Amino acid sequence: MKMITIYHNPRCSKSRQTLGLIEEKGHDFVVKEYLKNVPSKEELKQVVGLLGIKPEQLVRKGEPEFKENFKGKNLSDDEWIDAMVRYPKLIERPIVIDGDKAVLGRPPENVLKLL
Repeated sequence: MKMITIYHNPRCSKSRQTLGLIEEKGHDFVVKEYLKNVPSKEELKQVVGLLGIKPEQLVRKGEPEFKENFKGKNLSDDEWIDAMVRYPKLIERPIVIDGDKAVLGRPPENVLKLL
């Protein structure tokens, strides 16, 4: 069986639903609670690369941290990564990784593409 990694926030319903789908399909998985164990800059760069998106696309723009610190600003990719490391609540969730593939669990059914 494959080993899946999920960047998870247990307080987020979409994250819980996505985790439930992984469990339901019987896959082995590792949970990374990214608010407790903030990913490094290098780790986030790798995740963004696996998702095939720009760092800004991984930013939750509804969060107070975004509105207070970044709204209306034009940041470089590195600056967005730095912002997510400093304010991990800005990281969109859940992120599910399987080897060299990754998806955002929004909607949770996106994870089925990997399973």
